[in-house]
Amino acid sequence: MEKNHYRCDVCDKSFVKSSTWTIHRRTHTGEKLYACDVCDKSFVESSTLTIHRRTHTGEKPYACDVCDKSFVKSSTLTIHRRTHTGEKLYACDVCDKSFAQSGTLTIHRRTHTGEKPYACDVCDKSFVKSSTLTIHRRTHTGEKLYACDVCDKSFTQSGTLTIHRRTHTGEKPYVCDVCDKSFAESGKLTIHRRTHTGEKLYACDVCDNSFVESSTLTIHRRTHTGEKTCLSDVCEKS
Repeated sequence: MEKNHYRCDVCDKSFVKSSTWTIHRRTHTGEKLYACDVCDKSFVESSTLTIHRRTHTGEKPYACDVCDKSFVKSSTLTIHRRTHTGEKLYACDVCDKSFAQSGTLTIHRRTHTGEKPYACDVCDKSFVKSSTLTIHRRTHTGEKLYACDVCDKSFTQSGTLTIHRRTHTGEKPYVCDVCDKSFAESGKLTIHRRTHTGEKLYACDVCDNSFVESSTLTIHRRTHTGEKTCLSDVCEKS
């Protein structure tokens, strides 16, 4: 056959090599000839099986020459190297942001389009990222995978566990560059900085008061609605 003339009879793709054409056909037939001898997974290509086996052996043959990290796939190493070089090949065509990975750009574009393709099958919420949906589902199942090794608390997100651990260690890595205060969470530092700048983002829609924190605005609104400021069922304050 002449070059680039191996054409798929299901879709309109064509290939230079007959071997690539043969492998592609399996995406339509679902045929997976290469089975893992450790677990029950199987794959279309032998090279994908080779990479998969490393999840069992722990082998990471692709080492970074800048830091001590190593990876299962060469493509992951290529992406990792950009954290050292700062290279960002994937530019957004709407704003001026650019990214090291095409997948990150795809997710970012949804902030412009409003697309949320990952829908919860229990409630009506949907999400930009599949990982956010995975975490959200735990609010329905009650699953808390991340357990503290000091106390008996556990959490649905690893990031929340990281922040919680600081209550035991006293670590406060977020330091204000104006005064000497430091915080366990970056969000708390962001709020604190407004005490220096005077910025008050949360405005009351009834009067002309505005506040540094959304929680303070919530409490303030009750002065208009007459709602009790103390939510405890044993407290009689209003």
